[in-house]
Amino acid sequence: MQDHFAEALTAEFGQDVLFGHDIPRRFYNDWAGLPPVAPRALVRPRTTKQVSAVMRICSEFRVPVTPQGGLTGLNGGARPIEGGVALSLDRMNEIEEIDTVMATMTLQAGVVLGVAQRAAEDAGLFLGLDLGARDSCMIGGNLSTNAGGNRVIRFGMAREHVLGIEVVLPDGTIVTSLNKMLKNNAGYDLKQFFIGSEGTLGIITRAVLRLQAKPTELASAFCGCPDFASLLSLLKNARQRMGSALTSFEVMWPSFYDFMTSGLPHLRRALNDPHGIYVLIETAGRDAAENRLLLEQVLSEALESGAVTDAVLPSSERETRDLWAVRDSVSEYGKLMGPLTAFDVGLPTSKAGKAVEQIEAAIRARWPDAIALSYGHIGDSNLHIVCNIPSAGDEQPHEAITKLVFGFVAEHGGTISAEHGIGLLKKPYLKLSRSPEELELMARIKRALDPDNILNTGKVLSI
Repeated sequence: MQDHFAEALTAEFGQDVLFGHDIPRRFYNDWAGLPPVAPRALVRPRTTKQVSAVMRICSEFRVPVTPQGGLTGLNGGARPIEGGVALSLDRMNEIEEIDTVMATMTLQAGVVLGVAQRAAEDAGLFLGLDLGARDSCMIGGNLSTNAGGNRVIRFGMAREHVLGIEVVLPDGTIVTSLNKMLKNNAGYDLKQFFIGSEGTLGIITRAVLRLQAKPTELASAFCGCPDFASLLSLLKNARQRMGSALTSFEVMWPSFYDFMTSGLPHLRRALNDPHGIYVLIETAGRDAAENRLLLEQVLSEALESGAVTDAVLPSSERETRDLWAVRDSVSEYGKLMGPLTAFDVGLPTSKAGKAVEQIEAAIRARWPDAIALSYGHIGDSNLHIVCNIPSAGDEQPHEAITKLVFGFVAEHGGTISAEHGIGLLKKPYLKLSRSPEELELMARIKRALDPDNILNTGKVLSI
């Protein structure tokens, strides 16, 4: 049967399918850090019809398929299955249309996010979806994981940017629903089944994204607050005064800020004196003077009330980049620490301060030499924690750390995944964030759309 399967793929795709040792190793894994897996075959289709052909053949032979995009996922969602097919969408990388009247972009799933952002900007528009892997991650992966990122507080998660999609079902059926209208209530909103489903229900091949008016002016400020309660006061006032102009509210606890600025010489410490917590605020407006004045007014009120004890407003693009460089330095952990146990969790914003205090204290109580760093978007309830136990070397106690952190997250009514999905790594803990009834409904939908369980088998759910 396997020989017939290989023959069927080769007959359909010729040189666009690779087998065994001919498959490049970069397709063996994503960024989750799990051991790599060599797929039986790699297919890199160029069209939706070719994706359909892959699924039709794999469905016939009951061979599992793992969809792959930019391979930047952190939970093993794009890690292939031994004996299965890795289906990479990297060759489906065309931007088909930018409609400047409807403010939409129609594109294939393999378009890199940064490329889409620049294309929107060249057309005088703006794509609000943004995350650190922008120059590697692909639109299909962004939508299948419902990616978040830096501007969720203003523009929402990935699903808020999607008007229409095209998707290939596990049996090869193509469902094209490339809606471009903001208002369309004709029956079920089918795209929502697939956005955030991590490629377990269907493969997104094309999409229509909603674009925004291009912000002509951005202004940033870096603030030191005495404590988390003061930071909440600043956030509340910023929301009320700035409204939709508030695009980012990035929070860094001293554990993160002090460790990164002291460990990486190229990072500039904006505030010399220590503070209880730090926040980087970004606003967007149509007029530079008005935008900066509004930010200055908010900070002046916060300084007067004591919610902020010190603040810096950059006066040049270089100074702005220096401020953001600290927050973006997460990509440089490898220079300062060994293997990490990393977390992307969601918490009710008002409870995040207490949760961080408890989690960092509990980690250091159990592992005295632990490095535990906390930061996050916070304005959209997203908290990131990374942990390394230097004395453990390469044998990090990942499971013990995970159970500890997720225990506090569950206690505070949070979610084990805010923006990175479930994949393989978080699947055992999904019950902490979803009720038995929700899990059964998810499984029912999976069985209905993928009765043979061939699409991204083993990810998110076990059925």
